[in-house]
Amino acid sequence: MRQINGGVTAAKGFLAAAAAAEIKYKNRTDMAMIYSETPCRAAGTFTTNVVKAAPVVWDRQVTDAGCAQAVVVNSGIANACTGEEGLRYCRETAAEVEKTLQIPAGQVLVASTGVIGMQLPMDRIHAGVGAMAPLLDGSPEAGHAAAGAIMTTDTHEKEVAVQFEIGETTVTLGGMCKGSGMIHPNMCTMLAFLTTDLAISHELLQEALRSDIADTYNMISVDGDTSTNDTVLLLANGCAGNAEITEKNADYEAFCRALSFVNTELAKMMAGDGEGATALLEVKVIHARTKEEARVLSKSVVCSSLVKAMIFGHDANFGRILCALGYSGVDFDPEKTELTFESAAGRLLIFRDGIAVDYSEDDATRILSEPAVTVIADMKMGEAAATAWGCDLSYDYVKINADYRS
Repeated sequence: MRQINGGVTAAKGFLAAAAAAEIKYKNRTDMAMIYSETPCRAAGTFTTNVVKAAPVVWDRQVTDAGCAQAVVVNSGIANACTGEEGLRYCRETAAEVEKTLQIPAGQVLVASTGVIGMQLPMDRIHAGVGAMAPLLDGSPEAGHAAAGAIMTTDTHEKEVAVQFEIGETTVTLGGMCKGSGMIHPNMCTMLAFLTTDLAISHELLQEALRSDIADTYNMISVDGDTSTNDTVLLLANGCAGNAEITEKNADYEAFCRALSFVNTELAKMMAGDGEGATALLEVKVIHARTKEEARVLSKSVVCSSLVKAMIFGHDANFGRILCALGYSGVDFDPEKTELTFESAAGRLLIFRDGIAVDYSEDDATRILSEPAVTVIADMKMGEAAATAWGCDLSYDYVKINADYRS
């Protein structure tokens, strides 16, 4: 497997476009379209929030049917808490794509992100679809433009692509996402769109995506809020020409490894670009009893507001980490636990045998001042491990969210 330039247009047969439809924003693109030249196998995973946005309801129906050929995304308005009218707008968007691109409305996925409770301006949505159709292109630039159009409070585009081998065939997998606030494990206010030219059955495509979510998107948190709109969509059009994967063999495992890499990289990009964030926080729990306990422990630390504030202040206040581990619900012996800080500036053991070690506060501050910081918690209980990602908590988080609708 090797990382390559690009995102959703990296795989064969996928095109993308962006448009400035003025859904809510001015002087920027705010609609994106992904289109496959041939129908795709489609898989999806969605928010666990009981309050589900209209696009989530629509997309569940499409991915359950297993076939899609286009995705239309808008930013600025979430189309959540919009009742039957919001769902009708999903149908209208799909119908507009059907009319414009001559593909069945039932094969059109839709996604929205932005302010909850507002209705979409459908005249602008229709105009956006019409504007994007002739711009569809398979270039990296088109994919990058689409990644920019779906941003809300994100500060930069998020995309990644890889190539890997299935027998004698080179297969490509690419993706883009958005997410900066209302981010919490069990999916988040994030949209992620993955495209691959792999030939694979719908059942295995869905299983691969669902299985991978547990250790990627579900292991990130910015602010503890699980959104109404969380969506990850995975389209496979088979254009690479490999023999279709219909069983869990070596080819399936190769695809799963590539999928995990892409999802992990996108998840980390979202965590590091949390609203107001100045640093990516990575929490590695090692030598836990079970995988599930490792997940719970690492999430507990990455979700702690006090730990996040500690990272923002570059303060080696390790007691906050132990506290978060302690209330996680997992039983462990703090007398055996070790804590280590690590970044590009070095590695430093902080806590061992129930007490702080003799470390330099200056060294700790230097390590914690990097744009990516890792906390390693060695539980000394077993062989299981898990990693969670988040960010620091800055003054700007409150500023951004205090007037988000303005």
